[in-house]
Amino acid sequence: MKNDEQVRSLFGISLSDRPKWQQFLICSSGFFFGYLVNGVCEEYVYNRLQFSYGWYFTFVQGFVYLILIYFQGFTTKQMVNPWKTYVKLSAVLMGSHGLTKGSLAFLNYPAQIMFKSTKVLPVMIMGAFIPGLRRKYPVHEYVSALLLVVGLILFTLADAQTSPNFSVIGVVMITGALVMDSFLGNLQEAIFTMNPETTQMEMLFCSTVVGLPFLIPPMLLTGELFRAWDSCFQHPYVYGVLVFEAMATFIGQVSVLSLIAIFGAATTAMITTARKAVTLLLSYLIFTKPLTEEHGTGLLLIAMGIVLKLLPDNKSPNRIRTLNSKSSYKEEKKNQTISNEKNEEEQPLV
Repeated sequence: MKNDEQVRSLFGISLSDRPKWQQFLICSSGFFFGYLVNGVCEEYVYNRLQFSYGWYFTFVQGFVYLILIYFQGFTTKQMVNPWKTYVKLSAVLMGSHGLTKGSLAFLNYPAQIMFKSTKVLPVMIMGAFIPGLRRKYPVHEYVSALLLVVGLILFTLADAQTSPNFSVIGVVMITGALVMDSFLGNLQEAIFTMNPETTQMEMLFCSTVVGLPFLIPPMLLTGELFRAWDSCFQHPYVYGVLVFEAMATFIGQVSVLSLIAIFGAATTAMITTARKAVTLLLSYLIFTKPLTEEHGTGLLLIAMGIVLKLLPDNKSPNRIRTLNSKSSYKEEKKNQTISNEKNEEEQPLV
């Protein structure tokens, strides 16, 4: 049973009765909006206020998610998967969020973009090993992903005024986040594939409820819980920024889950990578920064990667139908031969 046979909607907007391009446009719009706001809020909290409490902020964000899910009308009675399904998923989800946010304390924005832009490659590779998926992608999709990654890195490096600032701790944290991201999207797709009745709200609710306890040990071991509590107590308006960010990210998260359910983890990873390029390009257009040849090369590679991704597979439907017909014919002949041999054995030797 295919995922697209399941009736899906996004915040009351029906997706199932729309063509694929409209589904893609609606889900991508929600994702872009949510994470553009998320990027602005993170820049303000981490760089302007110098608050580097990734685990604690992810913890607060989780409770905001639960409140918003409650307002969406979701209850545990609507669950179609057992709780144990979400244990592994929740661990990598919270780990990815916490490490990504925490790495901003040690890496500047261009450095983090460089690392996160490579996400699509490990997601595609890991898809071949996840039970329930075992995906194999055509060569042109790997080339497309590579062009997208290299183009985004070139575009990021072209900004000479803000060169990447690397730190060993930050590199370790963002690398750990990438490893968890490679599992995250594929595990989510596997759950949608094995049980198409799974909704986006169930996925987000269960992974948040199960995942919140995973955040407590790192907060206690690093002492971040008490430092963050004191800092936010002295600057309570930070909670307002966090709640606003969580509300926007909630829209982005549900949109991402819709993309994964309909289009798969690898395609969604490419969309999230392209979003980073759009964010950088908008910053240049809005603040009228000069675009150099390096920027142009990066944009060209990104465009080539997107166009290559849109190319259809080499195998045509007619060829597939022909192969299936030949296979069916061979199977029928084999069964007929076995039946004839059996009848001959049953005949009396007189």
